[in-house]
Amino acid sequence: MVTFDDLVFNPRPEHRGGVQATVFFPNGRGASIVCGPGTYGYPSLYELAVAKGEGEDWELDTDTPITDDVLGWLTEDQVTQYLLAIQKLPKVSDGEN
Repeated sequence: MVTFDDLVFNPRPEHRGGVQATVFFPNGRGASIVCGPGTYGYPSLYELAVAKGEGEDWELDTDTPITDDVLGWLTEDQVTQYLLAIQKLPKVSDGEN
């Protein structure tokens, strides 16, 4: 199972020095995790959005039992808990993506 420690954060120059990690799972879902100016949790906490898709072809998934919006002010441990929950979601159906 993927946890916070497995994430690779890359710079987000369009967001004045923030960083972002995206991760996707076999169920067709994933997450975008960001930290930086303008995010919910800046300067030291994280914002997470549930995603569906893969690679560069993804969109926010606002129809899950986890959340219908982004989640902010998250610690590393909380990010891990949400990543574990996302990995357990049902597979995205063909009509969803």
